[in-house]
Amino acid sequence: MKKAKKRAVLAVLSAAAMAVSFSGCSSGGSQTASDGEKYTVAVIQQIDNGAFSDMRTGFENGLTDSGLNVEFVEYNAQGDATVLQSYVQTAISDNVDLIATIATPAPQAVVSAGTDIPNVFIAVSYPVAAQVLTSIENPDKNSTGTQNPIPVAKIFETAETLTPGIEKYGILYTEAQTNAVSTSEAAKEYLDANSIEYTEKTVTNSSEVQQAVQLLLEDCDALFVPNDATIQDAMPVVVEAANAAGKPVYGSSAVMAQSGALAAVAISDTEIGRISAEMAAEILNGKDVSEVPAQAVEATVTTVNKSTADALGVTVPDGMEVEYAGEE
Repeated sequence: MKKAKKRAVLAVLSAAAMAVSFSGCSSGGSQTASDGEKYTVAVIQQIDNGAFSDMRTGFENGLTDSGLNVEFVEYNAQGDATVLQSYVQTAISDNVDLIATIATPAPQAVVSAGTDIPNVFIAVSYPVAAQVLTSIENPDKNSTGTQNPIPVAKIFETAETLTPGIEKYGILYTEAQTNAVSTSEAAKEYLDANSIEYTEKTVTNSSEVQQAVQLLLEDCDALFVPNDATIQDAMPVVVEAANAAGKPVYGSSAVMAQSGALAAVAISDTEIGRISAEMAAEILNGKDVSEVPAQAVEATVTTVNKSTADALGVTVPDGMEVEYAGEE
């Protein structure tokens, strides 16, 4: 493993959308077999939201707790694909020891760059479909990491428990996001198999969300939102319209429920970050990326937004295990 190069100064980009936050972090514990060596890890995320921030925190804390001496350099593209590409190239030019990427577009950009720097991705629901590797068991493309398969069946079963009798769902997602498209397809397969109707609207950016939501609400009983960073960021707009119409929103991230969706069934964002850190530690300690299989982290948490439930007159049945968000 090459030695990390210390950087005194990182380039400062003036545009607000191109802001970079970065921090150094060194472990104070005992070193591993790489005793005395310092590593630099670039953490690149597509956009800033609560879920991705928790994943980043879990990853950085987990890697620090591993005993390795690590400096983190953080890059946040704020949803701008051009900026994302620029940050990937900066990390490669700086010859960091490992790149950690959060959400699908970031590892796609790293893999497309063809770098020999190892990439550990965090929370890519469909990594094969996203072409960041071709084998879960034997990762190639110098890329491995964690999957967060969206439990569409559990989400719709939760919806049937909380708001029984939904006859038609509206599905809202961004057409350019691989994860969102794949999860929407899985949702439609489930609904078809259970003879439940659905309609869908796609958007290309956040400015189109409000109109798409209004059109869906005219023709459905509830909304389903897949793992979609654009829609997740616009969740207050979605929820305001849905609550006004008296219709529930079901999401695929705890952050969606925290932002007002009635409920979501999802992974622990901090935990998936920590699991990804364990994989990164193996690689920094000398394992080849191909020897570190990608891991699927199952969803275990059902989150219900208490304020939204009260607004819609929804009562959580006794015995149903949930975590509450949005409590007054």
